[in-house]
Amino acid sequence: MKRFLVSILFLSTGLLIAQNNTSYWQQHVDYKMDVDMNVDNYQYTGTQELVYTNNSPDTLNQVFYHLFNNAFQPGSQMNARLKDIADPDGRMVNNKGTRENPDYESRISKLSPEEIGYLHVISLTQDGQALDYKEVGTILEVKLAKPILPGKKTTFKMEFKAQEPLQIRRSGRDNAEGVALSMSQWYPKIAEYDFEGWHADPYIGREFQGVWGDFDVKISIDKDYTLASTGMLQNADEIGHGYEKEGTKIPKTKGDKHTWHFKAEKVHDFTWAADPEYIHDKLIAEDGTELHFFYKDNKDIIENWKKLQPKTEELLMFYNKHIGPYPWKKYSVVQGGDGGMEYAMLTLITGERNFNSLFGVTAHEFAHAWFQHLLATNESEHEWMDEGFTSYISSIAENQISGSNNENPHTGSYRGYYYLANSGQEQPQTTHADRYAMNALYGTAAYSKGAVFLAQLGYVIGEDNLAKTLNRYYDDWKFKHPTPNDFIRVAEKVSGAQLGWYLNDWTRTVNKVDYGIESVSTEADSTKITLRRKELMPMPIDLMVTYEDGSEELFYIPLEMMRWDKPAENDSKRTIAEDWAWGFPTYDLSIPSSKGKVSKVEIDPSERMADVNQEDNVWGGSSEETSENDNEQD
Repeated sequence: MKRFLVSILFLSTGLLIAQNNTSYWQQHVDYKMDVDMNVDNYQYTGTQELVYTNNSPDTLNQVFYHLFNNAFQPGSQMNARLKDIADPDGRMVNNKGTRENPDYESRISKLSPEEIGYLHVISLTQDGQALDYKEVGTILEVKLAKPILPGKKTTFKMEFKAQEPLQIRRSGRDNAEGVALSMSQWYPKIAEYDFEGWHADPYIGREFQGVWGDFDVKISIDKDYTLASTGMLQNADEIGHGYEKEGTKIPKTKGDKHTWHFKAEKVHDFTWAADPEYIHDKLIAEDGTELHFFYKDNKDIIENWKKLQPKTEELLMFYNKHIGPYPWKKYSVVQGGDGGMEYAMLTLITGERNFNSLFGVTAHEFAHAWFQHLLATNESEHEWMDEGFTSYISSIAENQISGSNNENPHTGSYRGYYYLANSGQEQPQTTHADRYAMNALYGTAAYSKGAVFLAQLGYVIGEDNLAKTLNRYYDDWKFKHPTPNDFIRVAEKVSGAQLGWYLNDWTRTVNKVDYGIESVSTEADSTKITLRRKELMPMPIDLMVTYEDGSEELFYIPLEMMRWDKPAENDSKRTIAEDWAWGFPTYDLSIPSSKGKVSKVEIDPSERMADVNQEDNVWGGSSEETSENDNEQD
């Protein structure tokens, strides 16, 4: 008996330890970097001191760094993928064929030694001991001199040299609009280690993940260049360039270079851009945030960039309310890159656009400051959370701030999703971002289907619950790395609904939503409406019934597996029907004849449910009359 009790005690203790190991944790980094840029040949050298804190329960015997610039070489995986994929990124290829028979040529393959990108480590030590390391494409594999134990710190010191590529893909030099330097993903960046292990993904073309930490960065560059950067400038009154306080007299400097000193706290990335022709404007927002704008001195774009500035403040206040307060002191909108791309405390966007396009790309990229740089999902594994959530909230913000007042600002996302779902080529959203068969499939799954995930969730749990979910998601997961399950658990806690089915079917499968009205028949004392689930994904049903006298009645058919009823929205009156269990493909709703003759039945009048075939979602009314007329013509 005693042996039995001891065994039970040991087993229980083991279970408790296992449970404790599932508690949330994340690694921490502190970077100090000193960089010298040569603007004549776009080569730079740097030193890096990295204090790495192992907050995991694991002992680490190796680490990995990303060397992103090495992708911009003829022999890289990025170049190989451009040649292999059916629809390569048009910003990185030349089309030598016709539209019907394209023959794509990778621009990377044509870069000369002076035009390629590279990032090479010259030396690396751990707590003073030299390390063995190997450069494998865009990844540096490092064998540690001593293991990093749980809860311990170690210090890496590195020297590196690099060249910024002529080919622009987010980063690079001399972009199409003449911006000299778009310096994103420019430094040796330690890879993320989390509950899944190391994420040492090669850079093939998708986006990034990083470790939370603090950055202290000094950048020496020709004194004629103005810099936009992550972080707060520490020596503004020495540098000038529009950073200094009004009325400050900037001292004359000696030599050909300025050294810019920036510090950033609680970020997982550090980016900068530089150009000798930047105009630098500054606006202090209502909440005290410094909004900075950097754009080329080009008379054709200045008016739009001036007009953008108060609109950016409106975006800030909208996101503060509908997600949560922006936590940093500064945000910069910077002309650069090759489209629009978010980074810590700034975005790089191309600036030669009409105003609506300029405002739209700013709205999207600024929203990424919350959905990626504050709620830092793994973009390789859960790209739809980053791009989809951003698309969802920025569409609402644009709609409101521009005064468009579209009843459903997500119609474009729904159209994109319907095309994908009915294409026969859809891949589940659990697909690694690099493993989509086509760029178009990735883009639609991440942006359109990701946005519909939230818009449709508003249908499932109600718009008020969705709004509360986004606010609580911010509160619970800011400055962390949330997963899809973390988000859906927040939605469950806010609403009270069981939602595992929704996350599973929508993101982990290619199951579709398709419900239809099979029949409407008049019986002795009632009207029987028969609905059919034609595809595999379940849904609760909002059903609007119109009677012959013009009155309407909304019926809510709960989904049994939700174990919950959605609250009535907009103070509307409705009738809650019996639950529909998923295992039954059909459902009968009987309406007493005393309520009147039924003239029309419509599934989901709000059109928020992403039904892939809506032709049979309405019975009667104008749709029935059209059908009868068509039959007569046939």
